[in-house]
Amino acid sequence: MFAPVSWPLAHGRALELGRGAVVMGVLNVTPDSFSDGGRYARVDAALAQARRMAGEGAAIVDVGGESTRPGGAAIDAAEEQRRILPVIEALAGEGATLISVDTYREETARLAVAAGAHIVNDVWGLQRDPGVARVAAQTGAGLVVMHTGRGRRTLPDPIEDQKAFLSASLAIAREAGVEAQRIVLDPGFGFAKETAEHNLVLMARFSELAALGRPLLVGTSRKRFVGAVTGRESPDARDAGTAATSVVLRLQGAAVFRVHDVAMNADALAVADAMLAQGLAVVRGNGR
Repeated sequence: MFAPVSWPLAHGRALELGRGAVVMGVLNVTPDSFSDGGRYARVDAALAQARRMAGEGAAIVDVGGESTRPGGAAIDAAEEQRRILPVIEALAGEGATLISVDTYREETARLAVAAGAHIVNDVWGLQRDPGVARVAAQTGAGLVVMHTGRGRRTLPDPIEDQKAFLSASLAIAREAGVEAQRIVLDPGFGFAKETAEHNLVLMARFSELAALGRPLLVGTSRKRFVGAVTGRESPDARDAGTAATSVVLRLQGAAVFRVHDVAMNADALAVADAMLAQGLAVVRGNGR
């Protein structure tokens, strides 16, 4: 279940997945993201936060220029690029940290990889702009393909909907020439999973997603369902709850964890990895 695999990335880089949990730090260079909008809109503030997250254990920094929260203001590609490209270029100049770009646009993805990004993270699973897959194929970038329920009719069973949507995304990637080993899948917690129960069922049955055959990334950080479970209304107060979800999902096979509070989640995941190293049994949900 946790057999290590190498995730090949752009610019000749690679990352081992499976032996230990990999933390991806969230860096929103936006004015309106649900948790940290406006804090890192300046390049100097964004760089300082990226360095802080790397020092706390983030192997990847995920740079996003457009809020994906429900009701977030839409922007055009030019504005997205104005926000993210200077940050990516500056981070790439420092050299050590792997950089992911959070975008669903082909043009932005191409420019971001040219600026130094190693990974493209598409929250629409290649199904809004299939050109993102062409960028990954042509540049050798790692590709995160996320499930979403937004803008479409979903299947009643959440795991069957995951499999149907992500299988379609994998077909788009394959048609574009993306090598399978470059792809990581994300079940998209909070993206049109309308209730806390929907997200909790997905967590309980998470191990069933192993059937898709690719490593799994999860992004539960500060999501509304964590607040519903813990009673924490403020997103900033949901980090302990997020760390609990990280442990549960690590024990069910997740490889990469996209989080805001790197230090807290890195510590929690170190405990989960220690349990796995001891071969301790894990109780997994079976959907019944």
